[in-house]
Amino acid sequence: MKRKRLVLRTGILLLLLAAVGYTLYANFTKDDTTIKVGSSAPDFVLETLDGKEMKLSDLKGKGVFLNFWGTWCKPCEKEMPYMETEYQNFKDKNIEILAVNISESDLVVSSFVERHNLTFPILMDRKSQVTDVYKIGPIPTTYLIDEKGKIQKVITGAMTQGDVREHLNSIVPK
Repeated sequence: MKRKRLVLRTGILLLLLAAVGYTLYANFTKDDTTIKVGSSAPDFVLETLDGKEMKLSDLKGKGVFLNFWGTWCKPCEKEMPYMETEYQNFKDKNIEILAVNISESDLVVSSFVERHNLTFPILMDRKSQVTDVYKIGPIPTTYLIDEKGKIQKVITGAMTQGDVREHLNSIVPK
């Protein structure tokens, strides 16, 4: 009887030690690289909703308003008309708005785009690869990227039309 308890306790102890060891290993080896203001925006290539490829680095020389969103996100839906209005005001000032949809179907996104009459590029991150690289948590999240490809600001949460205008003004190339 004592031998069975000793074997059981030893097994439990080994299991706990393995769990603690794994936790320590996972915490010390995880990638804590975050994309910070002032760093270069990671390049990517995504397909637009209309099937064209778009590469972020091809936009060097332009200010880029990089917005991560989803059709189910009410704050995202609220700011899209503001982004469209300001896109019309800023597109001739060497500014690009890119709206990266996170893992939704083309049909759902197309319906949303038509309903809101959006004309700026909608990029499809079907496998969440860019979302993972940019470490997107809550949406909407927007990266403001200057003409040199450097991140100037990261905004999490919905914006008003005034906010969108102000942020676009801050990345107009000089």
